[in-house]
Amino acid sequence: MLGNWLKTSILMAGIVVLFGMVGAALGGAGGMLIALAIAGAMNVYAYWFSDKAVLRMYNAREVDAQSAPKYYGMIKELAANAGLPMPRVYIIDEAQPNAFATGRNPENAAVAATTGIMQILSERELRGVMAHELAHVKHRDTLISTISATIAGAISSIAQFGMLFSGGHNDREGGVHPAVAILVMILAPIAAMLIQMAISRSREFEADRGGAEISGDPGALASALQKIHNYAHRVPLETAEQHPETAQMMIINPLSAEGIKGLFSTHPQTEERVARLMAMAV
Repeated sequence: MLGNWLKTSILMAGIVVLFGMVGAALGGAGGMLIALAIAGAMNVYAYWFSDKAVLRMYNAREVDAQSAPKYYGMIKELAANAGLPMPRVYIIDEAQPNAFATGRNPENAAVAATTGIMQILSERELRGVMAHELAHVKHRDTLISTISATIAGAISSIAQFGMLFSGGHNDREGGVHPAVAILVMILAPIAAMLIQMAISRSREFEADRGGAEISGDPGALASALQKIHNYAHRVPLETAEQHPETAQMMIINPLSAEGIKGLFSTHPQTEERVARLMAMAV
């Protein structure tokens, strides 16, 4: 738990520094101060509200024991196995098979799965997937992932508006040289993706291991990962394509891996994840 809080603190500090660097590059000392103020406000917002923002972004609908008895009952059983409070349970009406967890702590957690994942997986495989997501909740990874998704999106947005800050002036006129602004526009989102990569990949291995322990069936999760991987890259998830900073929250990378997005995968190789799980099963 201490390790995750340390990682969260480092993430927040890194985000503040990155915001400051973008502000300084685009607006000098004044721009840096404005960017630092925005970064501080965004960190506060992300801590309290990023989970709701992500669920709203994906048009997730909350379900209960009456509206989705089997799915809700599965989560309730797995949460009890993990020693966790019952999370809020959501369904996302999307064809791509995927799932994620969010929330700042186990007491305010939520898990979500797409209709696509429910259609292609067996009940045993789906149980393994949702156990993986509850492992994220148990390890308190959800705070880190939702904050990084929210702030990375903000960094990308502020970089996109970089040329507006430059005002079309060159550096001799007191503005920012357009070449510098363009460079910042390119590098800032890449830096944000690198932060996400560093945090996300190790978390997935730990959540696989934890999910296998919660479900008691590592082979089911391994089979589910193979199926999801095979489908996910053939079936687009438009919200993830429009907001690639949220991709690291999913159990399998939901992006089409075209262009620069494919160079910065936030997930380890599915083959390695499956191999580790099958070793646990043996």
